[in-house]
Amino acid sequence: MTRPAGLSLSGPLRVALISLPWAIFNRPSIQLGALKAFLEQDPQIRCDTFHPYLLTAKILGTGVYHRLAENSWAGEALFSPLLFPEQHQAADRLFSKSWSRQDKPPLDFTVTVKILDQLLADWLTRIDFSCYQLVGFSICFNQLLSSLTVAKRLKDEHPSLPIVFGGSGCVGPMGESLLQTFSQVDYIVHGEGEKSLKRLCDHLINRHKLLPAQVKHRQQVIPGEPVSPIQDLEELPLPDYRPYFKELQQIFPGQPFIPILPVEFSRGCWWNRCTFCNLNLQWHGYRWKKAQRMWTEVQALSRAYQSLDFTFTDNALPPAEADQFFQNQDMARTDLDFFAEIRIITDPRRLALYRRGGLSTVQVGIESLSSSLLKRMDKGTTAIENIAAMKGALACGLCLEGNLIIQFPGSSEDEAQETLTNLDFVLPYPPLKSAAFFLGHGSPVQQEPSRFGITAITQHPKNRQLLPAPCLNSLTMLIKGYRADQRLQRKRWQEVRRKISDWQAFHEQRGKQKYPALSQRDGGTFLIIRQERHHGPTLLHRLQGRSREIYLYCATIRKRRDVHQQFPMILPESLDRFLSELTQKHLLFQEKDQLLALAVPVPDTITHVEG
Repeated sequence: MTRPAGLSLSGPLRVALISLPWAIFNRPSIQLGALKAFLEQDPQIRCDTFHPYLLTAKILGTGVYHRLAENSWAGEALFSPLLFPEQHQAADRLFSKSWSRQDKPPLDFTVTVKILDQLLADWLTRIDFSCYQLVGFSICFNQLLSSLTVAKRLKDEHPSLPIVFGGSGCVGPMGESLLQTFSQVDYIVHGEGEKSLKRLCDHLINRHKLLPAQVKHRQQVIPGEPVSPIQDLEELPLPDYRPYFKELQQIFPGQPFIPILPVEFSRGCWWNRCTFCNLNLQWHGYRWKKAQRMWTEVQALSRAYQSLDFTFTDNALPPAEADQFFQNQDMARTDLDFFAEIRIITDPRRLALYRRGGLSTVQVGIESLSSSLLKRMDKGTTAIENIAAMKGALACGLCLEGNLIIQFPGSSEDEAQETLTNLDFVLPYPPLKSAAFFLGHGSPVQQEPSRFGITAITQHPKNRQLLPAPCLNSLTMLIKGYRADQRLQRKRWQEVRRKISDWQAFHEQRGKQKYPALSQRDGGTFLIIRQERHHGPTLLHRLQGRSREIYLYCATIRKRRDVHQQFPMILPESLDRFLSELTQKHLLFQEKDQLLALAVPVPDTITHVEG
């Protein structure tokens, strides 16, 4: 394989790395920051990073940009006509369906496309790409069409400039199909990027004749040896976010926001079994940093960029090390704030430790309130465990975000009804969002479709509105279409969707209250429970003596036989009757032989009961 024509290597190899919309605007790209820091350990490589999404947020407005970044179909639709002018009308229809009438301000599709067109043209003219020998694009969610558009314009202007794509949207067949479909793409990095991109740079410097197996080129016939994944994440340098902050100062001189810094505690997922998930395609095995290294890294980044807010990019924090990390942070007494994705934690003391250590918001893989459906999803949790996590988060002031997946292929009427029933018990807790199932490339559902009642896998109909048929037919896309029991599932889960909307409306009407919707206050010998209801007046319940003791004993998940053993002085049938009464009043949740009291202790600042 020959070096690209016109490649000048008179000095260090100059690399430009670009992250385009719709990356989250108020944080630097950890992909670019990590790759820059890794590559520049070699004195023969100089790496510049660019974040055009900042300029896009300035031109469109940060509020509009944020909503577009959250709406993958609307965001991609805006770039479709820039790459495929013949798709303008179809993309306009998709945008109109995706950008709801309630979104303010309303956006005119054609006008917004013209704004983006001019924005990209102006941005490209301000940067001298002729001084680079390699340009790379980070492709994650919602960045494919914007990256293909800019890559094509770069290629038109600089035909001999090598262009490489990498990221979660370029793994395996997805990346290879991009390489074969779009002439503006010269290389694809499959999977973990640091060492593979470094080897590509070495190849261009002519240190290696063969590219590693993880780097694809349409002319490469014989692949080189695969690059081993980074086993010890503590060997990685700190991500370099200086270019982002420099751009931020230039584009937003008044700096209307303080950026959130992304950090990486681990790679992969220690569970890695969920049947709907395809988030770990680029990782090989689960690896993590020690708590002390992670704590030192956070402190260094906070001082370097004068930021206090962090988001962990992990699919799931490493449990033992996370415990130690938040304990260290609790002892440090600094006002750092963290967002993280975690698996279910039912121990309220552990959640409270995380909260004291600065964790303010968690994305928890709830996914369902039906234990049967959770088993179908291979979540490794049950409905009562999910509810315990929701209760524990609320009790310690931790904001819990999560989804309830509806219309899962093959899900049963009983599972939908179980979900409806259990939604009544979680009404007091902050609401989750409904998320219709989508079929992701590489997920277990996609790999074993017949197991879930899927008879055929197709191109997603919305992708047909974004890309012309000849192009789409040659691509392996991240989100698939499929044929199964969709019509039945939509009908089956319709009432669940409505009830989730009612749940959200209940909490919108409550506003910011200083007490939970189902709260308890302990008087030592009696317990007062205050219960707000969606329809009807607020109720007060007083539990005295043994009734109080039983309820407090069930503050965490208990087995029925343990409750019986704890209170042998009460006849089993009387105790079961009392537990059933609590369940009928939605003060207690029962699942098979397990029990959980649902009321949350009120904060210490509340000294009165309101009826």
